[in-house]
Amino acid sequence: LCHLSIFLLLRMREVDLGCGKALLIKESGEFHAVGHKCPHYGAPLVKGVLSKGRVRCPWHGACFNISTGDIEDFPGLDSLPRFQVKIEKEKVYIRASKQALQTQRRTKMMAKCISLSNYNLSSTNVLIIGAGAAGLVCAETLRQEGFSDRIVMCTMDRHLPYDRPKLSKSMDSHPEQIALRPKEFFCTYDIEVLTEMQVAAVDVKSKIAVFKDGFKMEYNKLLIATGNMPKTLSCKGKEMENVFNIRTPEDANRVVKLATSKNVVIVGASFLGMEVAAYLAERAHSVSLVELEHVPFKKFFGERVGRAVMKMFENNRVKFYMQTEVSELREQEGKLKEVVLKSGKVLRADVCVVGVGAVPATGFLKQSGINIDSKGFIVVNKMMQTNIPGVFAAGDAVTFPLALRNNKKVNVPHWQMAHMHGRIAALNMLAHGTEISTVPYLWTAMFGKSIRYAGHGEGFDDVVIQGDLDELKFVAFYTKSDEVVAVASINYDPIVSKVAEVLAAGRTIRKRDVDAVAFLSFRTGDMSWLTGKGS
Repeated sequence: LCHLSIFLLLRMREVDLGCGKALLIKESGEFHAVGHKCPHYGAPLVKGVLSKGRVRCPWHGACFNISTGDIEDFPGLDSLPRFQVKIEKEKVYIRASKQALQTQRRTKMMAKCISLSNYNLSSTNVLIIGAGAAGLVCAETLRQEGFSDRIVMCTMDRHLPYDRPKLSKSMDSHPEQIALRPKEFFCTYDIEVLTEMQVAAVDVKSKIAVFKDGFKMEYNKLLIATGNMPKTLSCKGKEMENVFNIRTPEDANRVVKLATSKNVVIVGASFLGMEVAAYLAERAHSVSLVELEHVPFKKFFGERVGRAVMKMFENNRVKFYMQTEVSELREQEGKLKEVVLKSGKVLRADVCVVGVGAVPATGFLKQSGINIDSKGFIVVNKMMQTNIPGVFAAGDAVTFPLALRNNKKVNVPHWQMAHMHGRIAALNMLAHGTEISTVPYLWTAMFGKSIRYAGHGEGFDDVVIQGDLDELKFVAFYTKSDEVVAVASINYDPIVSKVAEVLAAGRTIRKRDVDAVAFLSFRTGDMSWLTGKGS
């Protein structure tokens, strides 16, 4: 492939083997070769961040061990293929299978259930309530660790687990296109999925889950990963036709169909609301967005970044109605016709999408004895354990101690975090004693621009911005006192993944470091100043 001398300056190089590419890495004097694309969405890992034996994806933050190819942080389910490297006469050779080079992904070895006949229909060793990322990763991790007893997942959804973020980012995707695993996968590894099954109550003393239709299932270990439920409007007309919460692929598909060349009103400048607005802007006749705040994303990204994003939307024909709420939805012949705002403005509307936030789907646990906080979130420790032995919880419905913020109990409703919760819960079902220590990582995509974000910026008191907000090429460091607690960027990869690696190593980036050095690094593209930072 190449001569050793090429690695005097480079640490990672994408190399072509004829029938596919590999990522060749040199770290601490040793060579490694793995797949060159992130199995999640295909990002080129050569543009990612190499640090202490792992490479982090530049797009969404997934991490892979460079020695084994195993996935160590998420999102995504599969690992990288690993290839054999040989050095002869100062030349580098790689031996790889054509199939691995072409697929660029590797599913870890998994056990199967060897004792299915020992169980009747109403009993299981592990019951997982919820079939999102947390539930699926929990089931897969159990099988990867050699667990060979029965696993049952149940979901209110009619579909097998799917890529939920695509409901608002790629709204015309069909369920089979966004499935996380094909149907055959679940059969092969004996992961049973009960669809359209809602749990109504859990008896933790008897270890029994009671379903809405009266069916009961006994369990040994339980994972609750029910996610959240969208909030609805409280005004007159909220129940009429053509008013949607985007909850399923069918909801998203129907909105796209009804919105094409029509007038759309979106209530709430949430991530979902803004992504839907961006997706429909080119398809609808008009898109209007109603929001109580005066700037979108102000609490999350800060006012200056929020205004820059707002300007991008306005340049793409999205009309904002800020600092107001919906007072009434009016109909004509049974269908939505107008949205009336408290400001007095009346908007023409053929379709209304509601994105005003969500609440944890934990109402069925109120009498269970499982510790629920005042907002309805399930309280867990660093091992995703609830106060009840054998009962774990994960995903959007939990609060957990975040190591990054001195173990403050937080709720982090991100796709990446749900994956990690599921993995930690599975390992501790098997008594591994593994604690969660991941750095939150999220992304949003609108009008071809991706905002990447790492950390936990809740309560930030200042934002240090380097770059050009008007050109949408910038880095924003969110600080609390003298400490950087989060970072966001547009068009400046892999800065967010770089910061995530620094934070994951337990190091602290100080505000004074960002103020003094970041501007120069932004101009030159040199981020080496981050490497040695921290206390």
